[in-house]
Amino acid sequence: MKKSLLVLVMSLIGFSPLYATHQRAGEITYKALGELTYEFTIVTYTYTPSPADRPQLELDWGDGTSSVVPRTEKINYPNNISRNVYAGAVHVFPGQGTYVISLEDPNRNYGVLNIPNSVNVPFFIQTELVINPFLGPNNSVELLAPPIDNGCVNSLYLHNPGAYDSDGDSISYKLVDCRGAFGLPIPGYVLPNQVNTTVPTTFSIDPVTGTILWDKPIMQGEYNIAFLIEEWRSGVRIGYVTRDMQITIIPCDNHPPVIAPVNDTCVMAGETLTFTVSATDPDDDELVIRALGGPLVLEDHPASFPPAMGQGTVSSTFTWNTICPQVQQQPYQVVFTARDTFSFPQLADIKTVNITVISPPPGNPGATPAGNSIYLSWDRALCDKAIGYEIYRRDGFYGFVPGVCETGVPEYTGYVKIGYNEGITDTTFTDDNNGNGLIHGIDYCYMIVTTFADGAVSYASEEVCASLRKDAPIITNVSVEKTGKTDGKIYVAWSKPTEFDTLLFPPPYRYVINRADNSQPSSFVKVDSTNSINDTTYINTGLNTKETVYIYRIDFYSVASGQRYFVGSTQRAKSMHLKLSPSDNSMQLNWNVNVPWSNQYYTIFRKDPGTTVYDSVGFSNEPGYFDNEVINGQQYSYFIRAFGKYSTGGLVDPIINLSQIATGIPVDNVPPCAPQLSVTTECDATQNILTWVNPSGCPVDIAKYYIYYAPVENQDLTIIDSINDPEVKTFRHTGLSSIAGCYSVTAVDSVGNQSEFSNTICISISECSLYSLPNVFTPNGDGINDYFHAYPYTSVDRIELRIFNRWGRVVYETSDPAFKWDGKNKNNNSICSTGAYFYVCDVYEIGLEGLTKRTITGSVSIFR
Repeated sequence: MKKSLLVLVMSLIGFSPLYATHQRAGEITYKALGELTYEFTIVTYTYTPSPADRPQLELDWGDGTSSVVPRTEKINYPNNISRNVYAGAVHVFPGQGTYVISLEDPNRNYGVLNIPNSVNVPFFIQTELVINPFLGPNNSVELLAPPIDNGCVNSLYLHNPGAYDSDGDSISYKLVDCRGAFGLPIPGYVLPNQVNTTVPTTFSIDPVTGTILWDKPIMQGEYNIAFLIEEWRSGVRIGYVTRDMQITIIPCDNHPPVIAPVNDTCVMAGETLTFTVSATDPDDDELVIRALGGPLVLEDHPASFPPAMGQGTVSSTFTWNTICPQVQQQPYQVVFTARDTFSFPQLADIKTVNITVISPPPGNPGATPAGNSIYLSWDRALCDKAIGYEIYRRDGFYGFVPGVCETGVPEYTGYVKIGYNEGITDTTFTDDNNGNGLIHGIDYCYMIVTTFADGAVSYASEEVCASLRKDAPIITNVSVEKTGKTDGKIYVAWSKPTEFDTLLFPPPYRYVINRADNSQPSSFVKVDSTNSINDTTYINTGLNTKETVYIYRIDFYSVASGQRYFVGSTQRAKSMHLKLSPSDNSMQLNWNVNVPWSNQYYTIFRKDPGTTVYDSVGFSNEPGYFDNEVINGQQYSYFIRAFGKYSTGGLVDPIINLSQIATGIPVDNVPPCAPQLSVTTECDATQNILTWVNPSGCPVDIAKYYIYYAPVENQDLTIIDSINDPEVKTFRHTGLSSIAGCYSVTAVDSVGNQSEFSNTICISISECSLYSLPNVFTPNGDGINDYFHAYPYTSVDRIELRIFNRWGRVVYETSDPAFKWDGKNKNNNSICSTGAYFYVCDVYEIGLEGLTKRTITGSVSIFR
């Protein structure tokens, strides 16, 4: 009986490792069949000779249920590797949410170097599924390259899983720990490069391309790694697949081939993309070049890349006849692999190429003026997946030619989005400037872009331009001719209309000049009128052009048969008003610009003291100018001459307008820079020494310095002294009861401008020795160590000291921190006997927090 039991036990012991030694690699993927229904596939790679064959596996659905999934395919490969497929597992989830689908199977294969005791560690993989009705159904990534690979000792190792997302979602990659029992990270697991660290190597995964790089393995054997392939949609993670992968490193005398550089590229849907990929082998070995990736597995119009073999050099041509359904925002990834056939293992080089399929632009754009609007039209989008159109506009033609991967309308072109049409059948748009009407004299140019649900946009359409018919007057000048408070003058001019309906509006004609000012910019009043269509200038007098901004609008009327009929108006235009901001030996000039034409540049004129002539002192493309060639205390006068134009032809060019004359006196209002402070402490003297320097490149006009101090941290700083010699940059703070405090310094110039505070420095009492007591003294009258007293100290307000004998009776007490005890009993003035005495001392210290108590205890011994 005992012998039989022993045989049974031994057989079980012997059988267990064989049964447990088989799982090498794998992952779980899924496809959406409905809103809550998904089909799952498990792929595992196992050790072929192992008797632990799995005709079925149990899958945990992450919703509290599980199912047994039968194997549908098994293929045996060389080197004792079997590929197992468990397909067709359909599950209906209870509702929206996040589910982690997992598989645990005992055990991994024997001898994995970076998994301690791998033969007894379960194999665990998991996949996340997010069911979100707002994001829509999701299909997981497909991994086109097997998770079993080989590499050489001391050779660069590269691998790419060839992930493809059929939904066009964005994917990213990151390394994670291999997992074991209950889905927990395996204790002692390390990355392959951390198994042997005698020679430092690196191991990483590219988060964008997914290429795994090991530079360079130094120890042969089997290694397992795990990584997540995460899917992102609209910035939200909608799932991931975990791949557990095995890498075998063996010694070999070989060098990997090299693929020639291949650039990312783009192609317009409907066109054919063609390029050649080539590789060479440094050992002149025979090699084969292949490709995998999403474009090659598409059901409709897939790309092609025929595998090619060659001696030393090999090449093949990638060809993709693209179609509209392949348009998406995310690029397609194609992984090219060149592998030699020298021996086992075969070494490889990998290049990942991103290819973006872009929608054609909307065709045949047209622009037609209609009243104060422009009517746009274009052809329906060629790609049925499109969901709408974006409309962009700018003033004047740009001449934009998009680059091969340049979609939409770049900001640098100056185009601005002005509208959006939802639906691909709505191919017209009326631009009325949001109901405010467009401006006469402007050449409006447009581009249209097709949009898609995933965020993809097409190439921009051709530019198309149009301007409003000149059926109303166009204002060209509001120029200050004289500056004054009561006698100012403004020159107003406009261009007459030439394209209005003279049958509907017969002659004669009249212009009405209307004016408002900046106090009530919408309250226009009539100031005058003209009686001829050719009378297009006006001088407005008696104005306060020195202080007031004036706004003009010209109305155009037909006054046939004694009746007045309104034809149209100009846009509003403001007079240019200059403001001066005097500063230290400088003057900042700014002026308002609110006119319907575009000012191209400005000339700045200045009259210097003692002169009568205005000279040009500078130019600006913006309504501002900084003049630093002036002197404090002297008066300067300025005016601005603006040069502008309308973008359509047939109008005055350039349009020249003047500002009023503004006068100012530069004044020193620029304070010095804040000093840079440092503080040191002299503990013996209870003093703080402040020193500072002035930053370079700052005003040197310094007359004195102010010293600021606060005894408590976070308290307002106050002035405690000043240094009236600008060359003296040090201050000694004496007479302190405590070294604690905060300091800052400011610099003051000769006219009283004060700088910002310097850096604030706070000194803690810990900068010096804290109050402490010795442990022995010898009151024997020899003049050496005759008294018990404190070591050197600072920042103490008082103490409460009591000294006890061994029977607990107080023999001495004091509140003076500078006490000296001569070893006599305070009660009878008798000499205390030799021995140990105990003390309790409450120390009241003046620190940055104010007055605080610290208690010290100890013993002191008397020797005589």
